[in-house]
This record gives sequence, C-alpha cells and structure tokens, in this order.
Amino acid sequence: MKTSPMALGPNRMKNLSEYVKTAEAAQILGVAQNTLRKWAEQGDIPVHRNPANGYRLFKREDLMRFLKKIDQSSKSGS
Repeated sequence: MKTSPMALGPNRMKNLSEYVKTAEAAQILGVAQNTLRKWAEQGDIPVHRNPANGYRLFKREDLMRFLKKIDQSSKSGS
C-alpha cells in the first residue's frame, strides 16, 4: 500500500485526538521512531502533517490497521 505523505489543511484535520506523534506511534507499533519514519517515507503506513507545526502525525486507526495487516501476514507466512 503506497501512500505518499500529505499535508492536511486545518479544515481537514477536525479531531487531533485521532492522531499521535511519531514517538507515541512508534511505541504503539513496538518499533524505533526511525523505523516508523522510514515506513512512512516508503508509503508503508500513511502519515499526515500537522498544519500548524509540520510534525508528522499518525492516525490511530491507520496504526491499528497496520498492526492487523502485519499480524495477518505473519500468520500466513509462517
């Protein structure tokens, strides 16, 4: 799933509580922050930018979907 990073305008980011910064997202996924940044750059996981400060933001829903995808692929690949 290739998704390029996209900057969201203020009217498209309605609920910031749905998003987490890189450190929290990496913790949720159990990986290093640099690994998460690499995955985002490669389009493996969707990343958004905070319109106010440019920080990377990851939607909680996308993180859960990514974990589920990884879990399914590990079960079928074993």
